[in-house]
Amino acid sequence: MPRHLKKPRRLVADGRVYMWSMRHSHRRDHDGRPVDCRQTLTLFPQPAGTGGPLRIVFAAEPGRYVPSGGPLGSGDVGFIQGADLNLHEPGAVRALLDVALARGWQPGERRAVEVDGWHLLEAAAAARAGNATSPS
Repeated sequence: MPRHLKKPRRLVADGRVYMWSMRHSHRRDHDGRPVDCRQTLTLFPQPAGTGGPLRIVFAAEPGRYVPSGGPLGSGDVGFIQGADLNLHEPGAVRALLDVALARGWQPGERRAVEVDGWHLLEAAAAARAGNATSPS
């Protein structure tokens, strides 16, 4: 049975449990047309109430892509000429989480934190590439 795409998924990192989900959104212009594609990966520390969510936002900009239909996959984010990740892959989510933690995000903090995903992407993609080539 396939997984429901909007149902949060579980991730365990360094003994801490997170639920994570991904959403695509747009801002509407003055005529009501959708503009400014955004892909948002949200991690919620568990159990609920033990910390605020971390929102990692990838906004479409020149030289960068977020999913907006074919030919890209629904979770693909990246630089046109450079690093990329598929946000449906738990390993990609873990790599982004690890970079956010290394750069100071505190999962026990009660407030929601939003970060620009583009500032995390290259380090997370490099970590993923390093893990893919490391012997087990």
